[in-house]
Amino acid sequence: MIRTEFNASEAADAIRKAIAQLSDMRPLFQDVTEYMIEATRQRFAKGVDPDDNAWAAKAQSTLDRYKRMGYGKLPRPLIGAGRRLSREIVGEATRDGSVIGSALIYSRVMQDGAEKGEFGADRRGHPIPWGRIPARTWLGISKEDERQIIDIADEHLAEHLSPGT
Repeated sequence: MIRTEFNASEAADAIRKAIAQLSDMRPLFQDVTEYMIEATRQRFAKGVDPDDNAWAAKAQSTLDRYKRMGYGKLPRPLIGAGRRLSREIVGEATRDGSVIGSALIYSRVMQDGAEKGEFGADRRGHPIPWGRIPARTWLGISKEDERQIIDIADEHLAEHLSPGT
């Protein structure tokens, strides 16, 4: 009779440790959050959506209005006087996921666009918004972002599944 025994206690211990460490995915999602905030800021610098398509140019009426208000030219789409949208991208990582976005009231309008007067009128009867705003998708995940997120996840898994960790 031949008897073979496998001592897999080291492998079993590594698996148990990995499961315990991976039960809180916050470190992984924090890295994903930080990556996506930076990737989104880079899109603002380039003036493109997640698929690398250029954002619609600002209307001449918008450029003229900025000039009248003393803001200067500001020709780049989604870049206003305070550059708040590009600077105030925020994120949160939890045990279960990652969320990025903006708390600015106009962030969704910049993402989805809006028709003239879609939000009613101001106290003087002027439409809000005062003109059509084209959608300029600033928030999203590109194919490159997907690859980077997979790489981030692979690094975290490797870190927790490697012997001796």
